[in-house]
Amino acid sequence: MLNLFGNRVDHPLADVGEAQKVLKELPGQEASAALDSAAAWFESIAATKEFRPERRLELLFQIDEAVLPHTRRLSREYLVTPRQTRAHELRLWKINHDYWTHLAAAYGDTLRRARADEKIGAAIKPQLGLLCARLLNACSGRLKWEQFRYGPIEGDLWQSAGAAYLDAVNGQAADTTVNLYGNGYPTTPEAEYLRVLILYASSPDNLLPVEIEIAERLIAHLLASFKLTTEARPENVYWVDAAKPLPPTRLARIPEITPTLRLFATGSALAALAKLRAHIEARGSLPGEINFGGQYSPRLVLGVIDHLTACWAPKPPMRNHQRRLVKSRMAVVGRLDSICLQLLGQARDGDQVESWVVENVSQSGIGAHVALFGKEWLRVGTLVAMQPDGGSNWLVGVVRRFSRESESVGAVGIETLSKTPVGYAADSQGLPTAVVMLDPPQAGAEIRVVMALPAWEEQKPLRVETGGKLWRLAPANLVETGAGHVVGTFRVQAD
Repeated sequence: MLNLFGNRVDHPLADVGEAQKVLKELPGQEASAALDSAAAWFESIAATKEFRPERRLELLFQIDEAVLPHTRRLSREYLVTPRQTRAHELRLWKINHDYWTHLAAAYGDTLRRARADEKIGAAIKPQLGLLCARLLNACSGRLKWEQFRYGPIEGDLWQSAGAAYLDAVNGQAADTTVNLYGNGYPTTPEAEYLRVLILYASSPDNLLPVEIEIAERLIAHLLASFKLTTEARPENVYWVDAAKPLPPTRLARIPEITPTLRLFATGSALAALAKLRAHIEARGSLPGEINFGGQYSPRLVLGVIDHLTACWAPKPPMRNHQRRLVKSRMAVVGRLDSICLQLLGQARDGDQVESWVVENVSQSGIGAHVALFGKEWLRVGTLVAMQPDGGSNWLVGVVRRFSRESESVGAVGIETLSKTPVGYAADSQGLPTAVVMLDPPQAGAEIRVVMALPAWEEQKPLRVETGGKLWRLAPANLVETGAGHVVGTFRVQAD
């Protein structure tokens, strides 16, 4: 080992040659192994007290940069790889989530040392702006991956992000422009703090993971349109206290005034969103100047734009129907095939009917709490059949909101699609196809039908027999794509 700092440093990366070897090997490793290795290095560097402050920070920066391409590769694999097993999906999630968590913790440890020791603070001051921006970027990565599984979001994330922002403010570096990863992406610690706040304030618990990714990309593109202030102005929409372990909150009332209170408005972001929406609709394609991180359909991006527009509006979206608090139970069946068989009265022994606790009801939906053990299939966009306690008929709905209140309990908001659904084994040109008709068939009408995604992609007409009549259903429009199913409209013709 080299005696670099006056005191012997008992760590492999204290040797310059060994450190260069590790940094050279990381980019060539298999992606998941590289992220695991990087997370282990972050922990061991933070645990070694003898590192000189600037050398410790330099190593963290270098390891972070070395594995950055791997984080992007694994993120794409998680979001777009079709037909992953749930075990593989969970493994990918854990690798990515743990990496960003360890990176944020390592950067946070460096800032804590600087706060506690003036000499350490002075040593890293030239890099304070970049350190705070990198830490906030890591907090954003951690938040995004936690939102991919719909939480829970622990208070330490907000404490860490707020502390980094306040360190930048106190060090007069909050507005310092830094090149986050040497790739021509100029940013500031304040902008990175805003990015974390805006992502959470954009209700990602109502979005699919791929939609959360698109939302984050749109937020990054429009970040300069948002403003963080210390004044309670009429145009401000959200507030956060950077010194408290609390998330940003809508400004329904004036919060307690403290030196660390910050408020933010959407600025010109809403107008920019409207302009972007008009551009996509007019051209039928996505603008090349926005890096979406993948190839997505304009229709999918437009849906995310509409969601963000509602979240960023000065006035929050109003419920169409009043919710009534209740406390009851309902039977629930998930997965399209099982739902179809349940509606047909042909449920299989292995098709488990679950019991969820209903918390509130309205004309258009149900809010419920659910035990999460064995619920790997549950996510935003999931189709469910519901039978309220004491009822005889089944309803069909789709999960629109999902959040983990803990690792064992989740809260869901379900939009009711039909109060009179009917399951069928439809004939798709000789191939039996499970479908759920949300509306009764009438000659000349358009009705909504739920079916598996591959069945719609073929866009073949369906034939169903009901009430002694044979109907031909011709595909018309795709209404929405859910988690493993689609809702489409079909034109009904007597066959």
